[in-house]
Amino acid sequence: MVVAIRIHETGGPEVLRLEEVTLGTPGPGEVRLRHTAIGLNFIDTYFRSGLYPAPGGLPFTPGNEAAGIVLQVGEGVSGFKPGDRVAYGSALGAYCSERIMSAAPLVKLPESIADETAAAMMLKGMTARYLLRQTHKVKAGDTLLVHAAAGGVGQILCQWATHLGATVIATVGSAAKAEIARECGAAYVINYSEEDFVARVKDITEGALCDVVYDGVGQATYPASLDCIKPRGLFASFGNASGAISNFSLLALSQKGSLYATRPTLFTHISTREDLLANAADLFEVVSSGVVKIPVNQRYPLAEAADAHRDLEARRTTGSTVLLP
Repeated sequence: MVVAIRIHETGGPEVLRLEEVTLGTPGPGEVRLRHTAIGLNFIDTYFRSGLYPAPGGLPFTPGNEAAGIVLQVGEGVSGFKPGDRVAYGSALGAYCSERIMSAAPLVKLPESIADETAAAMMLKGMTARYLLRQTHKVKAGDTLLVHAAAGGVGQILCQWATHLGATVIATVGSAAKAEIARECGAAYVINYSEEDFVARVKDITEGALCDVVYDGVGQATYPASLDCIKPRGLFASFGNASGAISNFSLLALSQKGSLYATRPTLFTHISTREDLLANAADLFEVVSSGVVKIPVNQRYPLAEAADAHRDLEARRTTGSTVLLP
């Protein structure tokens, strides 16, 4: 029996329904894939709520990230065969036990990467890679502010940036999450539920401020994030965990020191096969070598996806979470 989470109307976690689905055979350029683990990401809640419209409309299956085994390949598929272990981080429709999908987003998994690890890291890890190596090419001596540092992307950013020689200032919402950020290499940790993070950044940097702010939180940390950036520094807003920024001011960038701002997304950074493979190769290297560890701290049956969404949005999760078919 093949099952999938289906959304027939956007809204809260209650709209996630487990249903039986029927699959045919893969067409040209497609594969049939059996999932072994599925990643949970904040972007899943954006599609569920309707903040991000599903490209094909309603109903749809959420989720962009998973690992699994190729069962069948369609005409014209090269580079993949039945039995291959694969993963992806950019193909809507992951919340299911099996699916038919284009082979284009898939990458083969090295033996050094376990299925749960892959499902937990593809979207988040490739996001961290483009933020650190493309949005701003981090170098030794840079000072970075990473919001939500105990989350899935945040933990990877802290570990990878520290490895690159940057000084990482992390913000978190609790003492327990502060310890996680320290374990991930953050040189300084700010609990923003108890401290003014702008004042602390100014104190830590002795007024020099940060080269980049990596902000996946959104509404709750804007516009204060801008006050943490040195003149001509960068505001990289890559997520909306607390809600989308709705009052962005271009004039503020001028007033606060000719700042730069960007709202990047993973999909444009892996839009070609060459870019996808380069991004994934860098990620596999830092994970296989132990530079970056991917903690899978929560596991839910696929049927309990609604509970996983509730816990994610209530900030009761740390690190990465997987759904198990």
